[in-house]
Amino acid sequence: VVAFPGELVMAGALPVLAQDLSLLHALGIKVVIVHGSRPQVEEQLALRNVEARFHHGLRITDAAAMECAKEAAGELRLDIEAAFSQGLPNTPMAHAAIRIISGNFVTARPMGVIDGIDLEFTGITRKIAYETIHPILSAGGLVLLSPLGFSPTGEAFNLTMEDVALSAAIALHADKLIFITETPLMRDAGETEIRELSSHQAEAVLQSRCLPPDSAFYLSHAIKACNNGVPRAHIVPFSTDGSALLELFTHDGVGT
Repeated sequence: VVAFPGELVMAGALPVLAQDLSLLHALGIKVVIVHGSRPQVEEQLALRNVEARFHHGLRITDAAAMECAKEAAGELRLDIEAAFSQGLPNTPMAHAAIRIISGNFVTARPMGVIDGIDLEFTGITRKIAYETIHPILSAGGLVLLSPLGFSPTGEAFNLTMEDVALSAAIALHADKLIFITETPLMRDAGETEIRELSSHQAEAVLQSRCLPPDSAFYLSHAIKACNNGVPRAHIVPFSTDGSALLELFTHDGVGT
């Protein structure tokens, strides 16, 4: 499961990532992609003059913000599909068709009221339709999940990309959960690069509060994945070109 934030698309790094993931796919690796949409939602809110509201770092998604989230997710999905439609240019596989499939694979529920604040259409993942996703992967497709989920009553909810990726990795019994992040390589309190951690060491780093909030958020989801049966989680900054491949196929990698 490879998850990346909307910032990666904003930074123009999507075509390179699409080629990297197409290469993994060509090697016979089954890939599920999860995209974020934070900056794109902000952009839509600004266009409509709607103020973004947060509670403890979580977006309060009212009806207007939900429309923005849908619009951002729709636009990103098309951009991602377009990026994968070019196959692997300048390689023998230039015209290999890569099919990317998305759908209502995420069931969600509302987060509800936290500290007396109703988070409205902000939700959390309840279930991933792994029984539908596995056959798609086995048939050679890539699966794309957006940070939106649906309730059995047909309501849409705004989710975090990290939550969807974590839930997908656990439900699909993924070998790896890879976050391609806008954050730099993590460093501990002594400013040493963190290259490798056990989940216990990672808990200690979180407790020490030396990480910026965004990095800590990624790390907490990586820990949850490992504690729930995912063998490995990677947090890889996208600032390095080809970071996904470098992380997977070089001894030291470029992430944590």
